[in-house]
Amino acid sequence: MKKGNLMGESIKPRLSLWRIIEMNIGFFGLQFSFGLQQANMTPIYRFLGADEATMPLLWLAGPVTGLLVQPVIGAISDRTISRFGRRTPYFLIGAIICTICLFLMPYSPALWVAASLLWLLDAGNNITMEPYRAYVADRLEQDQQPVGFLTQSAFTGLAQCLSYAAPSILVAFGFSKIESAENAIPDIVKIAFVIGAILSISTIVWSVLRVPELPLTEEERAKIMAKPLSTTGVFTDIFEAIRDMPVAMKQLALAMLCQWYAMFVYWQYISLSVSQSVFGTTEASSPSYIDATLLSQQMGVLYNAVAFIGALMLIPLVRRFGAKYMHAICLTASGVAMLSIANISDPWLIFLPMVGIGLGWAGMMGNTYVMLAKSIPPERNGIYMGIFNMFIVIPMFIETLTMPLIYRPLLGGSPTNALMLAGILMLLGALATMRITQGQGQERTAAPA
Repeated sequence: MKKGNLMGESIKPRLSLWRIIEMNIGFFGLQFSFGLQQANMTPIYRFLGADEATMPLLWLAGPVTGLLVQPVIGAISDRTISRFGRRTPYFLIGAIICTICLFLMPYSPALWVAASLLWLLDAGNNITMEPYRAYVADRLEQDQQPVGFLTQSAFTGLAQCLSYAAPSILVAFGFSKIESAENAIPDIVKIAFVIGAILSISTIVWSVLRVPELPLTEEERAKIMAKPLSTTGVFTDIFEAIRDMPVAMKQLALAMLCQWYAMFVYWQYISLSVSQSVFGTTEASSPSYIDATLLSQQMGVLYNAVAFIGALMLIPLVRRFGAKYMHAICLTASGVAMLSIANISDPWLIFLPMVGIGLGWAGMMGNTYVMLAKSIPPERNGIYMGIFNMFIVIPMFIETLTMPLIYRPLLGGSPTNALMLAGILMLLGALATMRITQGQGQERTAAPA
């Protein structure tokens, strides 16, 4: 139970490192689902006949659902009172939606079915994602929050490492990589998605049972009851939160635009870039395309493994040097890596840049939330975490609309050129991060967890 100190502030029970790990086990299942999307949606779309230039439009589900769902769910969860807590009902609802969609996705008989299921899958992921971020901020004192968010980042790397590896592991165990009889999608992809469906629900339930939310204090309950949940109230809260946005949060916007535009380009075009530069084709009907897809997934395994280890290494470094400086270094490493991928044709050397991609990914999933959590009022964790997600999905939305326009005229219809554009944007994101001037002092003075 939370107690008040002499200043009237709430004191949260400190958690051991193992408890912080347990509270983030659910993030492992959530990120396994995201990893399956990142590794397999472009190949699935290509197997079902999608065109390269319009590929970003088929990824539109993520940014649109994130833009619409997360701020609304954030505002609602801030005002929720239930026997299960403020955030927990949304974890469970989102996880159930994700599980159903993951089971169905690889059995899509047509392109429109796969695209429709991605919309539902991303909606479920977003319903779970935002309350999970707020849950960590709710549950941990400020000096433990870097450990909480960087543990989430580590689980992101581990989960996506395994999700990228799943098809190759299944091939190693003797499963066929050839297209299945029912549709053009190989059985190894279908099995990987079933694994993801099971993890999506089971890990969320584990976290909820092992590290439940803290009960609301009478003061917190009274504040929520004074502003009962309503449609008008939710959108009023969103408008007021945007209007009153902390300066540090505003300053993160440009860096987020650069890094997330770049990362979305990377996910969409990495398998096509590898297919072009290493195997000399981007035709889905070519046997080499499946080999290229598996190679790009194996590269994903490595960069997510680096992200897992890198996120753990960042914990003491962020305490000592601050999240801003460490994040700029991470984005620089990622930008250099993306620029180099486009110029490597050797199937072994192409794994080297994954170190830089992994460091960048670890920073994106951890450092930005460390910076954010220190600048927002605790009673509005949910809504500001949801609004911050707009800083992720708006760049993705812009990318989906602009890439089809520039892919052939400016990038020559080349996926390797798309990767070079992504690298340049990552470097610009590093520069934008260095320009952030607010909210950095607290990071250096945080007590050890």
